[in-house]
Amino acid sequence: MANAPAKKDEGGLLTAFPMLAIPVAVYNIVALFHMFGSDANSAYNGLSHVLFSVPMPSAGTKWLISTGDVVVFIGLIMLFFELLKSTRSDSVAIVNHSLSMVLFIICLVEFLLLRPFGTSTFFLLTTMTLLDVLAGFIVTIITARRDLEFG
Repeated sequence: MANAPAKKDEGGLLTAFPMLAIPVAVYNIVALFHMFGSDANSAYNGLSHVLFSVPMPSAGTKWLISTGDVVVFIGLIMLFFELLKSTRSDSVAIVNHSLSMVLFIICLVEFLLLRPFGTSTFFLLTTMTLLDVLAGFIVTIITARRDLEFG
């Protein structure tokens, strides 16, 4: 009888990387780039800058899309993929959960202590990182409990 081949971790570093770090990094770049502006609200103004507008069919209304809106949209897409990755229960998933927790702590500290990060946009990104951490740990616990009960 031959032993079954060992299941190796697929994806490695790419799977372990918390994808929500991408919109957080974009926010950090925009905020830090504008932080050294002439006024105290320069970082906020950089994120509220309207990139483009979309005409809406409702009585000539225009939907204004700002830099912060795009960052939140990218964050929502990354959160979706992070939630899909949280269903894995291999050792790479544990590394991903740990890195997501570190990212959440960094976001929380920035939100609480640094002026350019005290915005609704960054609060939403911080909330997304918290949801990623919670979903990852909850799914892992439920999966481990199911494996324990039926294993």
